[in-house]
Amino acid sequence: MKKIQGLNIFIFFILLVFCTQVQAQTRQVRVSVAKSMTNLCNSLITNFQKQHPDVKIVPNFASSGALAKQIEQGAPADIYISANPKWMNYLIEKDKMKIDTKKIFAHNALVFVGQPDTDVHAMADLQKLTRVALGSPSSVPAGQYAKQAMDKEGIYEAMLGKGQLVMAKDVRQALIYADRGETDGAFVYKTDALLATSAKILFEVPVELYSQVTYPVAMTKTSDGNADARLFYDYITSEAAHPEMVRLGFTLP
Repeated sequence: MKKIQGLNIFIFFILLVFCTQVQAQTRQVRVSVAKSMTNLCNSLITNFQKQHPDVKIVPNFASSGALAKQIEQGAPADIYISANPKWMNYLIEKDKMKIDTKKIFAHNALVFVGQPDTDVHAMADLQKLTRVALGSPSSVPAGQYAKQAMDKEGIYEAMLGKGQLVMAKDVRQALIYADRGETDGAFVYKTDALLATSAKILFEVPVELYSQVTYPVAMTKTSDGNADARLFYDYITSEAAHPEMVRLGFTLP
């Protein structure tokens, strides 16, 4: 009899631990966010958790393309924020997103940064540089915008052929290259340029040379049943998030 009672207590303990773990998991929100949104996302998470301390927000920062591929392959994510509509539409076509939750989250601008003494003031000056960093256009939206602008200026293929372009894994890496002086300059978002320690904005890329930098946000289909994910989504897409977005240099949708 004592053995049976002991076994029942053991089973009860195991079930209690299991239920506690499941409950803890339901209080977790996984957010896949474009690398250029790192500071803003971290700030919004901090503000949100002041009001909801029991909800754990787990961010995953990488290039938009890398994140989209991860989600497509089944990586856990409740919310996705892309640095351009292309990769959001890609996941919608793959039936991974809840279309009715897709919204424009924010806008940004493309700039060229370098050391203050770099004699570069416009797109036409870039060809005299030896090394120019940009996010790889195959997966990094900032790099795609940069390529678009360089193509319209007729300089991308020529500079690529001469080995003048340094491809970075994401926009933050491109910024680091320029900030450390490892390249003569880099194409980055205006919000990223504000984080540089030594590099400065040498010029803003004319807006007519590239598509508007747009950050779409949406919930994934795997977020169904996660009320906390919806709560966080509602917060970041509300006016309550706007002051922090403006403070960090983003343009409101």
